[in-house]
Formats: sequence, structure tokens, C-alpha cells
Amino acid sequence: MYRYAGIIVNNTSVQLDKIFTYKIPENLMNKLYVGFRVKIPFGMGNKKIDGFVVELYEDINAKGNIKEIQSICEAFSVFTEKDLLLIKDMREKYLCTYLECIKVFIPTGIFKGIKNKSEALIYLGSKPNGKYDKEPYISIYKVVENNNGIYTKTALSKEFNLSLSSINTMLKNEFLAVQKQIVNRYNEKQYEVYSPKVLNEKQQKAVERILKSKDKVFLLHGVTGSGKTEIYMHLVSEMIEQNKESIILVPEIALTPQMVERFKGRFGKDISVFHSKLSEGERYDEWLRVKMGKVKVAIGARSAIFLPFENLGLIVIDEEHEGSYKSDSNPKYNAREIGEFKCNMGDCKLVLGSATPSIESYYKCEKSKIDLITIKNRADNAIMPEIQIVDMREELLSNNKSIFSRDLYNFIGDRLNKKEQIILFLNRRGYSTFVSCRKCGYVFKCNNCDISLTYHHEGKRLVCHYCGSKQFIPNTCPKCGSKYVKYFGVGTEKIEQEINKVFPSAKTLRMDFDTTRSKNSYENIYKDFKAGKADILIGTQMVAKGLDFKNVTLVGVIAADLSLNLPDFRSTERTFQLITQVSGRAGRGEKAGKVIVQTYNPDNYSIRYACDNDYSNFYKEEINIRYTMDYPPFSEILLINMSSKNENILIKSIQNVGIYLKNKIEKDDKIKMLGPCPCQISKIKELYRWQIILKGKITREFGESVRKIVYDLLKDVYNDIRVSIDMNPNSLL
Repeated sequence: MYRYAGIIVNNTSVQLDKIFTYKIPENLMNKLYVGFRVKIPFGMGNKKIDGFVVELYEDINAKGNIKEIQSICEAFSVFTEKDLLLIKDMREKYLCTYLECIKVFIPTGIFKGIKNKSEALIYLGSKPNGKYDKEPYISIYKVVENNNGIYTKTALSKEFNLSLSSINTMLKNEFLAVQKQIVNRYNEKQYEVYSPKVLNEKQQKAVERILKSKDKVFLLHGVTGSGKTEIYMHLVSEMIEQNKESIILVPEIALTPQMVERFKGRFGKDISVFHSKLSEGERYDEWLRVKMGKVKVAIGARSAIFLPFENLGLIVIDEEHEGSYKSDSNPKYNAREIGEFKCNMGDCKLVLGSATPSIESYYKCEKSKIDLITIKNRADNAIMPEIQIVDMREELLSNNKSIFSRDLYNFIGDRLNKKEQIILFLNRRGYSTFVSCRKCGYVFKCNNCDISLTYHHEGKRLVCHYCGSKQFIPNTCPKCGSKYVKYFGVGTEKIEQEINKVFPSAKTLRMDFDTTRSKNSYENIYKDFKAGKADILIGTQMVAKGLDFKNVTLVGVIAADLSLNLPDFRSTERTFQLITQVSGRAGRGEKAGKVIVQTYNPDNYSIRYACDNDYSNFYKEEINIRYTMDYPPFSEILLINMSSKNENILIKSIQNVGIYLKNKIEKDDKIKMLGPCPCQISKIKELYRWQIILKGKITREFGESVRKIVYDLLKDVYNDIRVSIDMNPNSLL
């Protein structure tokens, strides 16, 4: 019989990242299991806080008074013993705390006391009699008879214009009754049937290979439009037949409506949808449905990888190359790595799907760590779009100073005349990317961040895209007093305005961070464009992947160089991926597709290979550069980022850390240190930012020792400095 429990306390302090021992009271013995959330007294004042059971002991060797657990919060575990293995692995791998790892397994609403939502619904009682056998009571009775158990009394009154006092009278006399019912906060909408398609030979071979192979991890490298989603669906169908569960991850919430539409159209409404745009109540309901075994399939963004399925048979990570699968807050996990761990722990398959696989994943295929499945042709004999590079330097020489090249302008007009749809891609939101004085060169910057402000025409404000601060545009330059203040650069807002100017009859939609803030905005834009309510969809990277519109025959890449010019070792890879992915939105139906790629750097290899749809040669060139520069996948990177409002304390502290780390790696030729130095963006939200980069063969033991050095050296200034330690970060900016 277990008499003691090892507990992780719900306190974010790094100093409390350890297992505390508590006594199990007699009334809770044999009722407590690993993964239970409990209430415990903690600290000198015995404040009642949450704790999580991670170990159980029959006896312990301990002296002194051991505090008792006070109560159990739920009658079920919020994570399992298998989850606990993953929690411990994540804590080591991502250099974070137990609590930070535990919290990704649990919906945040639990900590706020969110439970099932219930409503008092109106049902029929006995038939009105005596003095009540007349209007308005008979009418109310008939309305409820036709809507039994659907409305609350307030909703009933409003919907049918009925007297609330008369409804209360009928309740008092038991002509009506009230019953509390749990209300589902998840999407119960019925979708149009999406019938199974007959797979072509390549698709069928891919499905069979995944199902029959003893391997557990597969990279499905299929060109855009090759039918990867249909392969996923056939795999899910097989899992359902085997009574196993499936998780389908998508990189953008914008892609969720399309996936939900297809999967619910194929498998019915009992599919969980899980992403950050849901309310806390909705997330709790979806999590609980999975926990109680009421669904077999979940679709969502990266956090859905932690949903509590009991018998997981399949994990699909669609567009596996996307950076959004890497968390930028603790634990800084990568969903691909979590998927691999889960598959290795159980009888589960992991399918990574992409037309442009990450360099790291493809390298693993070369080293036979992942099974590669390649599909080079589109499904249904559709033809890959014709891609044309336009050198914008020549446009300038021809006196075309427009955003649109002459070819793109002509093709837009042609497609509009044919009633075909167009996607215009620019990976930069807003109207103008910066505002400057033409006389002295002063650039308007954010007061809180080391970043230029972006002009947004809709609010007529300058906006910081890092901290969100806004300000009106001064009429004069604050530096020289000149009135020559001008907008430079182009964002999606400006593209939309220009389209409305040169093609006034065209109906446009815009999909970027500014237009998708509200809850259902992604889905509404997707539905409207699919239904043909707009001719042109203008957007950032949200429009670049996964979306399938049969009537889109033209894609315009407005500025292919944007991501190429970032000072980051992944910039060419991201450029290749973005161009290839957005190009793949064209010609997915019966009509041929055309893509115009506008660039000032037409000879860059990432642009050339993307326009040739040549992943193989791009990979060969890129992997050679990575090898020469000793970047991933040939090394690992540990990024230590420190920030503070007090720049002097920050610099002194990080230089102190740098001295210790330099001494530590002095005799280790497998690890190099870069820095300490200011970050590329040296200030965000009033916080100055410095960093140290460690590159090389970084073991878990080495990572943990670095973490210990950092926190030990900063213990006296910990309240003044924020620390981020990131293993293999997405970006070094």
C-alpha cells in the first residue's frame, strides 16, 4: 500500500524544480495514482496550491514532519505513466522544468476551475389544465412540445417572443420542467460528405508501405497536389478499423478549417479539433472528449500532439518543414521529436509529409534513420504549374515602377476576364514597411524595440510588429524638422489597395495576421474564397501551404527576396520552401496553372531550384554549405538569450556567463562559442537582448551543465534578467 507520494508543485520557480514528498492520508489511500492533480499545503504559510503526483512510495527514509495531501482535484489522472516518461525526457532535452513540461499535457482551463458547461433546458411537464388551459399557456406548451429540451427559458422567450413571466408560471405549476444538460462547446457542425477517392498507384504503394513496414517513421515527400491528404485519410481509416487513434497536425490554424471539412466529411463529426483560437472552455471539452475515449481522430496545431489518446496508432505531421512546429516558449519542444518519442514508446507510426522537406529530415533519410517515400507527380494527372521568373531590375530599367511586373499585371487581367481566381503572396503585412525622412534619412522606430515601425493604412497608424505599440505619424521629422516624410516598402495592405486601384472590379480578400485576429476569421476567409466570393486572395505565408482551391490558376510572388535577405543560416531553405509551396496553389484543378515570381536576385540557387521544382539539387547544394559551415544537421546549436530593462546589469551578467562557458569548452574542440554579443534585434518590449551561441556536439549532460552554470551565476540578479535557453532554435535573430 502506498503511503507517500512524490509531487511536483505548481510553482514556476526554477529553484523549486524538484520532487517533494507528501504523506497520503488514509481516506485517499488506494485512490491516488500517478498523474493525479491534488491540493497540497506548501511553504511556511501552508498555502493551498496544486501539485502533480509523479511517484508513489510504500515507505521512505525521512525525518521530521511530512505534510499531508489535502484532496484530489479530479477523479482521473491528467497525465499517464507513459506521459511521465515523455515529461522526464523533455525536461532533459529542452532544458526546462518538470512543471513546464507537465502543463503542455493539460488544458489551461483546468487551473481556472473550468468544468463541463451545463444549461437549464426546458422540457414538457403535465398538460395545462383548469384556468391555465388557455392562451398564452397553450401556445407556450405547443412551442416547447416542438422544441423539447433545446432552449433555456430565456432563449425560449427571446426566440419565440413568449412571455417570461408566463413561462415561470408554467414552471411553478409543473406544466414545464427544467433539466440541467451538459452543453458541448465544440464544433458539432455537419459537413458535406467527402467520399473516399480511388488512390492512384503511387498513393496506394505509399499507404501499403507505411502500414506493412516495420519502420515507425516515414517522410512522405510528395510534390504539391500529389494527394498526400488522401493518403493520410486512408491511413486514418485503417487505424479506425484497428480500433486505434490518430493525430493529424497542421502548421497553421488557417489550414485547420480545410482539414476539418475533409475529415469530418469523411469520418463524421466525432473528430476533435484542437488549436489556440479555441476558448479555454472549448479546449477543455475537446481534451476531455479525447480523455474519455469519445473520439478517434484529432486535428490541430502543434499542441495537439499531447492530447491524451490511450491507443495511438498514427501521427501525421503535415508540412513537416514548417517552423511553427517548434515552440518558442518553455518547453521549447519540436513536435517532430515528440512524435518520434511517442512512436518509439508504442505501436504507432509517424508520417512526416511535405513537398519541401526540412534539410534535417531529408538528411535523416539519407542516413537511413527515416524511411523515404517519394511521389513526383500530381494526383488525377494534373500538371505542375508553369513558373516564370521576372527580374524586377529589368522592370525598373523599362521605367516600370509599379509593384506588379508587366507580365503579372497582364496575367491578372487575363484571369479576371476568364473568371478564374488568383493568389498574390507577399510575406509582409501592413501598408508600408517603414517610414523615413527623405531629407536626413531618419527612420521612425519603436520606442520599446530596436525595430522600424510599419505603417498600417486602415488605422492610419505606425505599428510595431513586435510589441504592438501604435503611434500617429508626425507631419515633420523629429530629427531635422523636415516635412519630407515618406512611406517606403510594401505590405499586404498596399497590395490590396493597388489591386483595387488598377483592377477596380476585382473582389479581394486578405489573409494575414491583421485580418485573422478574431475567432472564426480564418474559416470565414477560406470559405468565402472557396465559394468564389472573391477573385483575388492576398496574403502572407498563411496562403503559401496546404490550401486547395480548384479555380486558382495564377499565383503571383510579389517579392521572392524577402526571406532570402535575413541574416540566418536557414534563409535560403525558407525561401525555397515558400516559393515552392505558394507556387503549388496554382493549377490544382483541371485548368493549367501559372506562377510569376518577382525578384531582384534571379540567379540565387534557392529561387532557381524552386522555380524548377527541383528539391534534389537544392538539397545537394544546401547540404554542402551546411557541412562547410558546420550547421545542422552536422552540429547542434544551443542558444542562450538574456534580456533585461537594465542594459548594464545585462551586459555584465552575460559576459560573466561567457567567461565561465569559455573556460568550460576550452579543451573541447567539438564545441565552439559565438558571443556574448547583442542580438540582431537588440531590443524588444523595452528589454535589451544579448546572446551566446554554442555550436557543435552538444550532449544532454553538457546542456544540463550549461543550464546549471547560467542559473547559478544569475541567482542574485534573477529578478532583473530573463533567460531563454533553446536547443536547436528556429532562428538566431
